[in-house]
Amino acid sequence: MASSPQLTLSELKSMADGGAIDTIIVAACDMQGRLQGKRVMPKFFFESVASEAAEGCSYLLATDIECAPVPGYELTSWEKGYGDFIFAPDIATLRLAPWQEKAAIILCDIELHGHEPAEVSPRTMLKKQLGRLQRHGLSAWAATELEFILFRNTYEDAWDKAYRGLTPANQYNNDYSILGTARVEPLIRRIRNAMEAAGIQVENSKGECNLGQHEINFRYGPALTSCDKHVIYKEAAKELAAQEGMALTFMAKFNEREGNSCHTHLSLRDEAGNAVFLDADGHSPSKLFKQFMAGLLRRAPEIALFFAPNINSYKRFAVGSFAPTALAWGMDNRTCAFRVLGHGKSIRVENRLPGGDVNPYLVLAAMIAAGLEGIEGDFAPVEMFKGNAYTADLPRVPHTLADAAKLFSESAFTHAAFGTDVVKHYTNMAKVELDAFNSAVTDWERFRSFERM
Repeated sequence: MASSPQLTLSELKSMADGGAIDTIIVAACDMQGRLQGKRVMPKFFFESVASEAAEGCSYLLATDIECAPVPGYELTSWEKGYGDFIFAPDIATLRLAPWQEKAAIILCDIELHGHEPAEVSPRTMLKKQLGRLQRHGLSAWAATELEFILFRNTYEDAWDKAYRGLTPANQYNNDYSILGTARVEPLIRRIRNAMEAAGIQVENSKGECNLGQHEINFRYGPALTSCDKHVIYKEAAKELAAQEGMALTFMAKFNEREGNSCHTHLSLRDEAGNAVFLDADGHSPSKLFKQFMAGLLRRAPEIALFFAPNINSYKRFAVGSFAPTALAWGMDNRTCAFRVLGHGKSIRVENRLPGGDVNPYLVLAAMIAAGLEGIEGDFAPVEMFKGNAYTADLPRVPHTLADAAKLFSESAFTHAAFGTDVVKHYTNMAKVELDAFNSAVTDWERFRSFERM
């Protein structure tokens, strides 16, 4: 039996030989932040995957949300034959998957033939920005706070109902409510304990404002590890809800009430592990922090595509909704896009722009790239905002996916930070979604136009 939820190859082999493990989930993160891959038998895993890697169709980084092949991607296409790319297992991510019977899971980097990293792969993009930080003697620590809305319907029932008339797990505002969260504790407890058993440390769970809305929070850690845990948790939470005959959604804005956020916390440390966002006095923001924030604020409109990647994402940004509309930073100010909080090593930037639909690797890659430009360019400080940012005369969050995609594609900064191939790839992702939406006829149009026009 393994001594901890995170496994070495020898521990996995011992568990498989003893019958404690009979399935290994081999998965990589796609553009949309979802795990894609295969369930592999232990014998084949050790004969082939662990030593040589696995393969999968390259269309996994070139599809729409429906997993349909779409045009416009240089990485792969019908013309290029949709060949395979390589799933290269990262042994450091190997762990138990206790929400499934006798299962383990390992995450992979996506590589091209010759084991060249796929530059458009989200995990690779974050690793590239972490490498840039490392050259400055810095490391990034992060955490994500994912909200979801839980329903007392199965996923199949929700589909059959066209997602109308669903029964929320709570029927009133349960923000911080112990009584309200007790109603769904059997499932939430299962999720918390499954994550702990997988070596993903849970801090707490709590109710949120929308009907049936909840949040589970995890321990802060190195940025790449935190993203790995984020995508594993998101998958596990959906699977556990399904096992309980329920369904949950992380979509940014399910209805006209509060949306699902993914507040993303980020701090930097030096090689000795010291916080670098504080000055030597231990209280004042450091010069490096001011440069980082200046870069983040200057480039926020151009990287908003990674904070709000879908058409629905932009419906979260509403005045008085606890989702930001203004690009400013403030000390413990939830009306600003960037809230600064904590003390000592825990001082950090909370990015309040991302919703529950984001890809965490892309969010943190974008934040680090923008902050690094501020550091490397010695940007002038941006004054801390005090007051209600919703009503202040401040730069605004892009209004639509189309606006964000245009800013992203035309930005000299994004081309320099991520590379032109990456910019073209994710601009096409936005175009695919916009084209699909613009060709659809919605319920809103029918109700507004059927009789009265």
